[in-house]
This record gives sequence, C-alpha cells and structure tokens, in this order.
Amino acid sequence: MSPAGCSHVNAYKVDNWRQNLRVIYQCFVWSGSAETRRRKVLQNDVRWTPLAKSCICHMCGAHLNRLHSCLSCVFFGCFTKKHIHEHAKNKRHNLAIDLLYGGIYCFVCQDYIYDKEMEQIAKEEQRKAWKLQGVGEKYSTWEPTKRELELLRHNPKRRKITTNCTIGLRGLINLGNTCFMNCIVQALTHTPLLRDFFLSDRHKCEMQSNSCLVCEMSQLFQEFYSGHRWPHIPFRLLHLVWTHARHLAGYEQQDAHEFLIAALDVLHRHCKGDTTRDDNGKKANNPNHCSCIIDQIFTGGLQSDVTCQVCHGVSTTIDPFWDISLDLPGSSTPFWPLSPGGDGLTVNGESHLSGATTLTDCLRRFTRPEHLGSSAKIKCGGCHSYQESTKQLTMKKLPIVACFHLKRFEHSAKLRRKITTYVSFPLELDMTPFIASSKESRMNGQYQQTVEVLNNDNKYSLFAVVNHQGTLESGHYTSFIRQHKDQWFKCDDAIITKASIKDVLDSEGYLLFYHKQFLEYE
Repeated sequence: MSPAGCSHVNAYKVDNWRQNLRVIYQCFVWSGSAETRRRKVLQNDVRWTPLAKSCICHMCGAHLNRLHSCLSCVFFGCFTKKHIHEHAKNKRHNLAIDLLYGGIYCFVCQDYIYDKEMEQIAKEEQRKAWKLQGVGEKYSTWEPTKRELELLRHNPKRRKITTNCTIGLRGLINLGNTCFMNCIVQALTHTPLLRDFFLSDRHKCEMQSNSCLVCEMSQLFQEFYSGHRWPHIPFRLLHLVWTHARHLAGYEQQDAHEFLIAALDVLHRHCKGDTTRDDNGKKANNPNHCSCIIDQIFTGGLQSDVTCQVCHGVSTTIDPFWDISLDLPGSSTPFWPLSPGGDGLTVNGESHLSGATTLTDCLRRFTRPEHLGSSAKIKCGGCHSYQESTKQLTMKKLPIVACFHLKRFEHSAKLRRKITTYVSFPLELDMTPFIASSKESRMNGQYQQTVEVLNNDNKYSLFAVVNHQGTLESGHYTSFIRQHKDQWFKCDDAIITKASIKDVLDSEGYLLFYHKQFLEYE
C-alpha cells in the first residue's frame, strides 16, 4: 500500500457515502441504542429476537465467524468462511467493514486499510455510542487540527529535547517550612510515567468544586516543562494539601514521607480512573484493583506468610503498598547482622567496605522470617488452636516505581531522635531475591545467591533521592533528581545545581525512588 493509503477508497466516496457509513457504525458496529444492540445479539441467547436475523451471514446464516458488512450494498458475510470474499469477487464490491471492531477491509489490497475521513467518522460514532450506553467518554488521543499544525510549524519557541536539555528542572519557592513538600514535588514531576500521563492531558476531572489535586498536579507539570527558568510558587498546591490532608495544615515542619503518602492518597481519590475495573470490565492488575494512574505506577503487593510451628501450615495474605519502610542499624529495634564477611564484597552493586550497611541489607532484614514468640500466638487453621508461628514478608507484585523509606526518625515513649547511620544504596537494584517466588532461596533469613541469572524484569534504576539534613527538631529537606541518564541535579527549594553521581550516592538518603527498567505489556 502506498503512503497515501488505499486508492480503492476513492471509488466508494460518492453521493451520500458519509451518511451511509455512519448508519452502519450506528446500527451494526458500535450499536449504542438498545434496538441496535438487539440486532447484534447471538441467536442462541435467550434475548434473541427475529430482529437479529438482519445481522447474520446472508449465505450460511451464521452469526459468528467474523461477520463483515459490504459497504456498497446490503450484504453481510462471514470472513472466516470467505463468504464476504465471494460476494466481493462476484459483485466487484471492494470494501467491507468488520462489525466487531469497525475496521475497513479492502479485497483488492487484501488488508485492512486506514482512511483519515473514515477513521474520524468511526471515532465520532463510537463516542455517541458510549454516551448512549452511559459509560461516558473514554480517553482518546489528541490529534492536532490544520490550524494547530500550522501554529506548531511556525512557532519560534519550539524546543528540541537533547541530552543537555534542562526543561523540567525548576526551583520551588519555600512558603515557610515547606521544603518537605518541595522535595516530594520534584520527585513526582520527574517520575517518567507520571510525567507522560500529565503532559498528554489524560486527566478528565469529575469533581464539581475547584479543589481537584490531580488538576493542580497537571498544571504543575505544565509549569515545570514550560521551559521557564524562574522558580515556581506552589501556593495553590499547598492550599489543596491543607484542604484534603488537614493533619499537614500549618507552617510547622512536616515529614516528607508522611506528605508523600498523603499526596498519593489524595491523588488516588481524585483520579477519574479510580475504579475497580478497567474498560473491558476486568479488575485492574494491581493489589488495590484500581486502574488510576497512581495505582498503576506506585502500587505493589506485599505477601505475608504466617507459618504454624506445630503443623507447618501457612496462612497467606497480600496487601497493597505504596512504599516500603526499612529499619536501620542504631534504632531501638534489634538489627540483624546481615553484611557478609570480608571487605570488598559487592552485593546488588553495593560495597560492604568498612562494614557499611547497604540497602540490600535492609531489604534482606525486611524479608527475613521472624519468630512471633509465645506472646503473639495465632489461631492455626490446621491445629484449630493457638500456636507459636513465624512470619515472613516478600514482594508478591513489584510496583513500577519502588519507593524505599529509611526509618531515620524514631519516636517512642522514652526516646525521640534521628538515626544518622549511613546506608549505601546502588544506582541499579535487582529485586529478584525479595519476591515471593524466590523465598525458598533464602533459608532462615540467610541470603543465598543463586547461580542462575537474575531476572531483568525485576531490575530498577535510581531516579530520585530525598535527604534530610539537621536534627529532629530543626532540619531541612533537599532532593537529588536524575534528569537524563547519569545527569543529576540537586534541588534545594528555589536553587537547582548540577550534582555528580558521587554526590548522590554519598548522601544520607531518607526516601529512595527507583523505576523499573523493563515494563510488562498488559
């Protein structure tokens, strides 16, 4: 087929071809009304009526077998048994339409074809059908008009994205102890899939009042990627956060981790896609069973296995999570000595020189079996009595963006302090040892490196780090952001400076953001 498209379409475009095509889409393809849907119902369905006889193969009477309608006359024929092909050959009617998907087939080209005018009619009629069925308008891609194309061609401010481009980097004014908010905003605006979602204008607001946090985030992304260099003042974002998360209201210093969870929660609730099923009626493939953009990106599944010490029966639960909070050495919680012996050993790209604790150590501690003890007996379903047990956490489903919270702030009845233990974290992280299917490779909490090659599907790359300087009473948050591969910047409220990879990896680390290197197609 030539780049101009199928040449045989022009022979069809005569007289009232647009109206005729619309009628076919309305009555036999999208079938928005109850009457048109009855015409397409299966003959073996209890709701089948004589009306459905008009939507069967005119040669064999079948309703299935990929029914197509001739565009030149009133004829339905099944594609699988070639009855529509015979009609096209005998009558020299070259075009037919698939009554299930709406595609146009050319029997001369022997392929489904694309025509811009026909595609536009198909989309318009599909939207009308959605409206009649009460499902609302679903997301459709933006297509520029001729006028918009001309404006784009002659716009002198068109920008070409290069490896040295700084579009997306923008400082944020501190509105009074709001550094905790600024550093999280920097991390979110540099989350690749979240950026793609908002810059493609895919949010359709359903809130009546002007208080949607998703709308504000959409505006914020536009501000960040506008190319403006002066710092942005996020006063409206702060106001909306105070409105929807009242525990964060006021000008006191807040916890950046607490703000992150609150922001994700409000965004999750305000997203139009906050539904339990996708467009095809299936449950969304994440532990929250939600198809909103927040859950698509940040939600993972945490598997908890509780094993009875008497009958060894296992009780398993899976809970959704947006982040993983990890204990650190130096806290009041006993930290299991995990680092392998011997200087210079590297695990997951992290060095254990001088006995430094690594992120892998923290994850291994998080996923080790824990004896619950006699004071925390559970009722075993096998024994039908209260027994001692062990509990082990593993990752049942990994999120696209994995956020690790290093628990540096300790609050107890007797103690309030910050833990400054240095934790080494890598640029690339493999989560294979910590997923549920790898549980048998770790015995009694001791990590065993398998000889098989680790799964690339579970590999992550670091793209943002949030740090806290100072004490529990008086501190300041900053962040490191990856702009391009191996190009890092430090964001300190309104000031943005270039940073080296060493600066990033030597930082203390409070929140670590990792993005999956390979995404599953769903």
